[in-house]
Amino acid sequence: MRYCPNCRSDMINALVDGEERLTCMDVECGYTHWNNPIPVVAGIVEYNGQVILAHNTQWPEGVYSVITGFLEAGEDPLEGIVRETEEELGLIGFDPELVGVYPFAQMNQVIIAYHLRAAGEIKLNHELDDYKLVDIDKLQGWDFGTGLAVKDFVAKRSA
Repeated sequence: MRYCPNCRSDMINALVDGEERLTCMDVECGYTHWNNPIPVVAGIVEYNGQVILAHNTQWPEGVYSVITGFLEAGEDPLEGIVRETEEELGLIGFDPELVGVYPFAQMNQVIIAYHLRAAGEIKLNHELDDYKLVDIDKLQGWDFGTGLAVKDFVAKRSA
């Protein structure tokens, strides 16, 4: 961000509350860009006893993950993951249970992850171009982002 969204003055890096943040040069305006993380919902979607991992059209070939999406303004995260499941997979999601909340600093996001079951016929939307079904006992997490939720889900199921 080069210009202030309030007064159009130049933005500069300045120390605010002990952190370097983009701040408006116009002292009277005083706008600060806080750059707070964006809330994202993630769903470990169980379908016919397996978990759906999907490939986003923007990702490198061979990279699959759980279903994710941005939380809408004023939306309850439970409703958000059910909505994302329907939008991205064409499935009706039900019985969502919170797995956990995870920082994803690389993307400036906070991930609110759920396990939910789903029914219907899989119909991918324009964001996804492939999916695979993974047996729950073969599911493995990874060391960042939604992979942390998958690890916790697997550990809880194994306990």
